[in-house]
Amino acid sequence: MTEPVTILGIESSCDDTAAAVVTYAPNERAVVESNLVADQALLHAQFGGVVPEIAARAHAEKLDIVVAQALKAAGRNLSQMDAIAVTSGPGLIGGVLSGVMCAKGLAAGSGKPLIGVNHLAGHALTPRLTDGLAFPYLLLLVSGGHCQFLEVRGIDDYRRLGGTIDDAPGEAFDKTAKLLGLGYPGGPEIEKIAENGDPKRFKFPRPLTDRDDCNMSFSGLKTALRREVENLQNSQGGINAQDQSDLAAGFQRAVTDVLVDKSTKALRQTPDATGFAVAGGVAANKAIGQSLKELAEARDLDFIQPPMKFCTDNAAMIAFAGAELFLSGVKHDMRLKARPRWPLDQNAAPILGAGKKGAKA
Repeated sequence: MTEPVTILGIESSCDDTAAAVVTYAPNERAVVESNLVADQALLHAQFGGVVPEIAARAHAEKLDIVVAQALKAAGRNLSQMDAIAVTSGPGLIGGVLSGVMCAKGLAAGSGKPLIGVNHLAGHALTPRLTDGLAFPYLLLLVSGGHCQFLEVRGIDDYRRLGGTIDDAPGEAFDKTAKLLGLGYPGGPEIEKIAENGDPKRFKFPRPLTDRDDCNMSFSGLKTALRREVENLQNSQGGINAQDQSDLAAGFQRAVTDVLVDKSTKALRQTPDATGFAVAGGVAANKAIGQSLKELAEARDLDFIQPPMKFCTDNAAMIAFAGAELFLSGVKHDMRLKARPRWPLDQNAAPILGAGKKGAKA
């Protein structure tokens, strides 16, 4: 039997500075010995979204502190690590670069192997970290910056079935919350007030549900909500608390309906899936999670929704992905690059909206 490995993981791809220690052996459940996150929400709240320069500076200031805290919480020191895993893309380049340089310094100083991890692979392998889900399985990765369906066939083997052609759902939630005068991050704010709203009051579109593919669009949905807000402002001079709740409920229901529709189509394309998993910050939304769970159960499939702390950006998923890669023989050196774009499925054609520089993820 392969001896367990203990990995230090570092994550800094967006606005959370994170470090974790995870011990893992094949065919056994991973042990998360520590999982620390320094949240930057207060730094970005006044802007209604993440400011890359502010995020990068905060990472540079916090990375060494969070790493030290994670090692201490695990009762470990750097010499006890078998390797150091770090998110090396995709993400905001300033944050990714901060993490990669920190990891390189630690690896050079300790003589430990360095492993660059795709941030999306961290999310994609989380169902194995939390539930030991066997390959192959269907994953809906739905977060602030990403939304795509992946058939996870191996540690480094992914088939993308489709994704968003514009705004990711988390981004759409943030922008919608800003339109409604709510705080940041927008997802929890919208979910909270939607509980008292009527999802049928306003008629919102379900973009691309008339197509058989798994691609999604949320930009038009956000625009439709803006029009409703403008109509209310013109007709009654503003929006009241009930208007906010009804708009939030209608928007949330529309996003949920799109995700359920596209999940149904993705499941048809993955008949051999061992389960259906959802990961990413938006996966924490109760209405979305419950609807997807019902979809999986109707098909007698295991539904995996990792705990919130493993759905949002965290370093435990990076340490675990690093452990899987390390055990398969993957190691990197000081030439490891920070990458703003890094698709998991290298063979998938860029979907509409990928931009001039190609697919981000």
